[in-house]
Amino acid sequence: MAAGQASKYFLVEADMLPEIFVKVAKAKELLETGEAQTVAEAAGAVGISRSAFYKYKDAVTPFQDLKRGGIITFHITLRDKMGVLSSVLAVFANSGANILTINQSIPINGTALVTISAETTGMAITGEALLDNLHKTGGVKKAEVLAG
Repeated sequence: MAAGQASKYFLVEADMLPEIFVKVAKAKELLETGEAQTVAEAAGAVGISRSAFYKYKDAVTPFQDLKRGGIITFHITLRDKMGVLSSVLAVFANSGANILTINQSIPINGTALVTISAETTGMAITGEALLDNLHKTGGVKKAEVLAG
């Protein structure tokens, strides 16, 4: 994607996707739930190569109904710099999201992992726009929806 160009997302029924995308999502699930301990184990369990997993892992994320319950959980990797978390919280406040929980790890190697769950029913923007705003926030290295 060209520098400065916003990410674009599509909702596509799983049956319409190439099988590799569904298998990568399943492999990620196996790793997240602890059913597989390594990428090699997860990839083998679903019948794909490790290289295929690594090629698509950052681009394939299963969709959970973001309107169901109105709660989205975000997983965000931040640079360990003063004010970055404050900037992230401002993105949520400006969107109209109500933060329910925040969990932050101790910074290691200059980055900290933050998990934020937010009530989204009162938001003035879409969940996709909120995620895009997080990506544009200085000091945010990575932001993704963990659950919704």
